[in-house]
This record gives sequence, C-alpha cells and structure tokens, in this order.
Amino acid sequence: MRHPCRTLSTTLRWSADPWPLPHTPQHLSNTQTPSDIPPPTPLPRAGESKETLRARLVYQSRKRGTLESDLLLSTFARDHLRQMDETELKEYDKLLDEPDWDIYYWATEGRTPPERWVKSPVLEKLRIHARNEGKVVRKMPPL
Repeated sequence: MRHPCRTLSTTLRWSADPWPLPHTPQHLSNTQTPSDIPPPTPLPRAGESKETLRARLVYQSRKRGTLESDLLLSTFARDHLRQMDETELKEYDKLLDEPDWDIYYWATEGRTPPERWVKSPVLEKLRIHARNEGKVVRKMPPL
C-alpha cells in the first residue's frame, strides 16, 4: 500500500511574533496603555474590614491574568501585606486596579509610571521586591 506523497510548504511566512517576550521593544509597544485614558475608578467597598481587605488583595495579587504579574504580585503580597497599615493596603488596592502590564513594567522599571504613582511608597516597595537583590528563587505561594 502506497501513501500519497506529502509535501510541506516551503513558503516563508514573515509575520510579527504574536507572543513577544516581555521587555522586548515589540512587547513594550504592544502593551502600552494610552496616556489619555483616565485612571481606573475603584469599586466602593463600604464597611470592608482590614482583614477582608488584606485577604482580597492576596487573592487579587495571585489572579491577575499574566504569569509574570501573578508571580511578582503574589510573592509581594505574601511578603509584605501583613506588615502594611490600612493606608498602604488601600494604596496597593488602587495600584491593582491598573492594567497588569503597566504594573509589571513600573515595578521592573521598564517604564516610567504616571505622575499619580511616581512618589508611591507601595510602588517603591514593589520595585525593591522586583529587583530581587537576594536572588531568591520565587514560586507561586499557595492560596
């Protein structure tokens, strides 16, 4: 029994990579949030206790939508949220309302944050965490 001859196409396909790696020029340009978009408006959470706020932030830090953001923010939450006072927790809550790639690039210093985040102590803590100067091997914390 003979099999029909199968040929593979030899036509070169020149197209942009649909999934460029983070920190490449193509990824930086593809994930840029337009500057004319106003900052997100947080959902009002009247009566939310500090413990509930902290638990929600742990969850939201873990379930972002991109592995890079999940890893960075979930390990930051694990290491820092317990020591944060209510003001810092609320600031971190506002930060989590920003687009994932913006937070990632602000933390890794790939982009300059907008004026509203330039002097943020929480973003500065996140940047120090992202530098990982101790070269700690990080993995997702359990939920």
